[in-house]
Amino acid sequence: MARIICIDYGGKRTGLAVTDPLQIIATALDTVSTQDLIPYLKKYFLQEQVELILIGEPLNLDDSPTHATPLVHQAIRQLQKQFPAIPIQTVDERFTSKMATQAMIQMGMKKKDREVKANKDKIAATIMLQEYLANK
Repeated sequence: MARIICIDYGGKRTGLAVTDPLQIIATALDTVSTQDLIPYLKKYFLQEQVELILIGEPLNLDDSPTHATPLVHQAIRQLQKQFPAIPIQTVDERFTSKMATQAMIQMGMKKKDREVKANKDKIAATIMLQEYLANK
């Protein structure tokens, strides 16, 4: 089997999480500068087989788009252009940042480390991916 990668897309930073090849466990992969996302993924896809890209879709509680939704849709179009052989699917990213903060507290992460936004981004991507796997 191939891996599934999940993207927590942001204007500045993008968090990444990935499954193991058997698609059982979601693990934080990295946080990259958003402008470096495509080169990072190209390099990663040369090393690992990926069968699906998940990307968090920001929505309000009433399912209406947020200010960030158009950015994510633009990113999806760019990913489809760069990686046409890999399907892309959106996942609900509501509350994942708050859940990531709670997870860092529960893990006993020091406040200084919790304030590093890059940590929150990759943990949010991991939460989205784990929820996808649980509901698959």
